[in-house]
Amino acid sequence: NGKGSTIAFMRAMLEAAGKRVHVYTSPHLVRFHERIRLSGTLVSDEELKSTLDHCEKCNAGQPITFFEITTAAAFHLFAKHPADVLLLEVGLGGRFDSTNVIDAPLASVITPVSIDHPEFLGPTTEKIPLEKAGTLKKGRPAILAAQSERALGVIEHEAARVRAPLVIGAQDFLGREELGRMIYEDQHGLLDLPLPRLAGRHQIQNAATAIACLRHTGFDFEASIFEKGVLSAHWPARLQRLKGNVATLAPKGAEVWLDGGHNEDGGRVLGEAM
Repeated sequence: NGKGSTIAFMRAMLEAAGKRVHVYTSPHLVRFHERIRLSGTLVSDEELKSTLDHCEKCNAGQPITFFEITTAAAFHLFAKHPADVLLLEVGLGGRFDSTNVIDAPLASVITPVSIDHPEFLGPTTEKIPLEKAGTLKKGRPAILAAQSERALGVIEHEAARVRAPLVIGAQDFLGREELGRMIYEDQHGLLDLPLPRLAGRHQIQNAATAIACLRHTGFDFEASIFEKGVLSAHWPARLQRLKGNVATLAPKGAEVWLDGGHNEDGGRVLGEAM
């Protein structure tokens, strides 16, 4: 949980620093185009169609899943358009995910692991983090949000096997709320930031994970850049207050909030935030 929000924070911070950022996320909320962002702009109808046609031609009728061919299309688009950074979100798991073909990413990030898609990833808190740890690469840093003890043990074992150095939440970096502010700490020092624009205490942890990833991969921006990022990050349907037409249908004085989740931890953090 938290992959999309963490990417949203990283994108906002990198763009605040003037970087060109490609982003690949899934699933989409309203339109498929939301999955592929090219230097800050969603892919156009025309370019998406021509790229999917090209990938279909290259595939030549061989078996391929929806996610596989759309990931291939996204990679083709990213290769055609220059950028400074690509933020790449895995789909269901990690180890056998279509996105997991990058040999030497700048870093890997693992957000909090919970029981999720057990029909594909396994039904236990040992099997699922093993699948997520499949994204770790030899010699490339791995930034971990705070994990359960069982999940952390599995990931640490896999990181040692592939010799991936770990940066661990609640050990090597920390994000907390203090007097209405977000305080971030790591070996590089302390940041005193406004609370994230995205609602919920869990978003402080997502923002902290994003900052840790950037600071441990050479993007140690001035505090003002991180401040702009936490205030401008936008991720629809994550405790998003709806106004406009939908809100007018609610009883007088009521508010309409939208959120989505599909596992126990997602429900827990939603309940805490509400």
